[in-house]
Amino acid sequence: MPIISMFYGIIIRLYLIDNQQHNLPHIHAKYAEFEASISIEDGEILAGKLPRKQLRLVQAWIELHRDELLADWELSISDEQPYKIAPL
Repeated sequence: MPIISMFYGIIIRLYLIDNQQHNLPHIHAKYAEFEASISIEDGEILAGKLPRKQLRLVQAWIELHRDELLADWELSISDEQPYKIAPL
């Protein structure tokens, strides 16, 4: 579960071969004791919970880096290491 980005106390991970839990391209965001799986396509929470402010930051970051995230998703489902992505 490599860390692909960190900003404002939020850790963004892309779990390798995690499409068994969610078939949609997604990331995992962790902030303090909160963690959520968030869709790359629309920024909606698939599972878990984040505080509203941190969710908005993650959604803005996804919007800025959607193409990079989708490329990293393809790498991860091919069992390859994803690239780091710039923070917000």
